Amino acid sequence: MNPKIKGYILGAIAAATYGTNPLFALPLYSEGMTADSVLFFRYLIALPAIAAMIIARGRSLAIRLADIGPIALMGVMMALSSLMLFESYRYMDAGIASTLLFVYPLMVAVIMAIFFKEKLSFFTLLCIVMALGGIALLFKGGDQPLSLTGTILVMLSSLSYSGYIVGVNRPGLKSIPTVTLIFYVLLTGTIVFGAKIAIFGGMHFAMPTHWYMWGCVAALAVLPTVISFLCTTAAIQYIGPTPTAILGALEPVTAVIIGIFVFGEILTARDWFGLVLILISVSLVVAGGRITAPLIRFRKLFPRLIHRRK
Repeated sequence: MNPKIKGYILGAIAAATYGTNPLFALPLYSEGMTADSVLFFRYLIALPAIAAMIIARGRSLAIRLADIGPIALMGVMMALSSLMLFESYRYMDAGIASTLLFVYPLMVAVIMAIFFKEKLSFFTLLCIVMALGGIALLFKGGDQPLSLTGTILVMLSSLSYSGYIVGVNRPGLKSIPTVTLIFYVLLTGTIVFGAKIAIFGGMHFAMPTHWYMWGCVAALAVLPTVISFLCTTAAIQYIGPTPTAILGALEPVTAVIIGIFVFGEILTARDWFGLVLILISVSLVVAGGRITAPLIRFRKLFPRLIHRRK
């Protein structure tokens, strides 16, 4: 097979597998599992797989003592982003929330401009305006107005993840191999959710009680985490970071498709237009190449749960 074709296929698989989160998470929610429980088991099961990847690549799990604090901070930011995203799904459809989350590349560009004095081009500003226009269309696009609470939560989730991307690409953490850093980010998340469960007990914990529930947890750990990461890495090697990042637009597209055909979510023509505006604006910024490297180094590792809009 042509290497470029293989790269595009792998990039598409990476994005699509990440977009399957609602497919496996919703049954766990319907059986009474909480967001903390789902995250705890997903991270816990993914850890051995990531460790095996490190060993297979001949990498080391060793890190410097001075890196423990910054890594832990990044892990906490990821965990907080996960929780805020989970809460947003209580107020809006998964497809819309996943698309709103996809504005994080624009937030990275703004953060780099404000705090690190990188130039924010007119083209990027135009794309930000396009994305805001898409959000405005979504806000009153469906049968019910888009929840302000849900919108704020998913925007905070996107902002937290954007801060994580910027943080892990600063001097110091940037020198740590990607797969090693992801291992410790997952480990931190496991500890955070485990501690929360231990403190609050039954309010935040529910064990999988049936074989299919364990299957859903395992699928969340393997498909959108391990397989997505492996395919992303391989796609970068074949076609480069920019096309791979642009293919990331298939993540919210997959979530939208699953929401419609599996969970019966309904989108109006105005919703579709808003979603397309957001996807185009973000993809154009990524295609510019200036923020592609930090975006592609660390893919999202938190699941997308879905609740029907109230």
